[in-house]
Amino acid sequence: MPEPSKKPSSFIPSAAAVLCGAVYMVFFLSGESQMMVFGLLVGAVLGLAAFKYWRILDAIGQSARDHQGAFSIAVVVAVVAVSLYFYDDPFVLFLLGTVLVNVLTCLGLNIQFGFVGVMNFAGASFFGVGCYTAAVLTGHTAVPHLLVILMGGLMAALLGFVILIPVLKTRGHYAALVTIAFALLFKTFLEVNDTLGGPQGLKAAGLNLFGWDVGQDIAIGSFEGSFYLGYIAVILLLVVLGFIMARRMEDSWVGLNMDAVRLDETVSACFGQSIPRWKITAFTIGNFYCGVAGAFYAMMLGYIAPTNFTFGDSLILLSIVILGGLGSMWGTVVATGIVIIIPEKFQVLQEYRFLLFSALVIAILLFRPQGLLPRPLRSYRTLKSLLGKS
Repeated sequence: MPEPSKKPSSFIPSAAAVLCGAVYMVFFLSGESQMMVFGLLVGAVLGLAAFKYWRILDAIGQSARDHQGAFSIAVVVAVVAVSLYFYDDPFVLFLLGTVLVNVLTCLGLNIQFGFVGVMNFAGASFFGVGCYTAAVLTGHTAVPHLLVILMGGLMAALLGFVILIPVLKTRGHYAALVTIAFALLFKTFLEVNDTLGGPQGLKAAGLNLFGWDVGQDIAIGSFEGSFYLGYIAVILLLVVLGFIMARRMEDSWVGLNMDAVRLDETVSACFGQSIPRWKITAFTIGNFYCGVAGAFYAMMLGYIAPTNFTFGDSLILLSIVILGGLGSMWGTVVATGIVIIIPEKFQVLQEYRFLLFSALVIAILLFRPQGLLPRPLRSYRTLKSLLGKS
């Protein structure tokens, strides 16, 4: 029986959603009073509920899936437009840069937990490995900073490979306990190690790429913008590369094998799958993402300390992955924006943010266990269907 051809949906719904999202972010980030921020939050919740009731969200999701490339480009353009709108506001630009750094970190955790099912409670620790690698190399060597970012990722991947050895000998909750122990030991090690600055931490040099000092304000003709615009441009490029790499891996036979391991290790082993092989692959790649993000963050921030890499920070990163939806990369982007931006703009939540995140994760597990943007099922299309032939 020939496969029925399916006409792709219009790109207009997803393009309109990106445009509305960009305009909303401009209003939200511009909000000064707590009442205005609260009103925008309530408006967003009511708007999403209405869109869900009228099935507009379904149309947007289908449009985004049918036009993945155009939708991704539209999102990147929207991020650039919002950044340029706040070109002379260092706080907002630093906030946007921090969101992108956390997006890259959580993409790595999503490869581990969402693709293969390896739960990593030490995400902030591997992020910290990248930070300290960058601080040491930029402070005591003349290694090019682009190579420093790469070495931050490699160091985190190498350390993760060593940690993975006892993880492979355990299953389920015991594997998670190994990463918890590492997270606690890592912070203690940093605090007692005077070579790495002890509790006071280390300074890190600003990013310099091919003679371009990214830490200098940008001046092009009459345009003068904050130096954070340069950092946002670099981290946005890293996020795009990381996103493309993760997407290609997910769509390939590698992602298919990882899904099989996550769904049922016993059945996968019976069909000849090497369980350690795919766990090592996902854990190493995921930690590489964390290390790269950490190395960049150290140079953007200029100073790091053990208090930046606590076990609580690892839980926040993991809560982002669960909130967005396991294996859902777009869900990770949305959840990162929610978790990072809302407490910064809604100051009353700052002191209770760990309580808020805990309540949010419990609510998600109870009422929407698949996350805010669930990962869609794999679809297999023949060459005839791609060409629109019956």
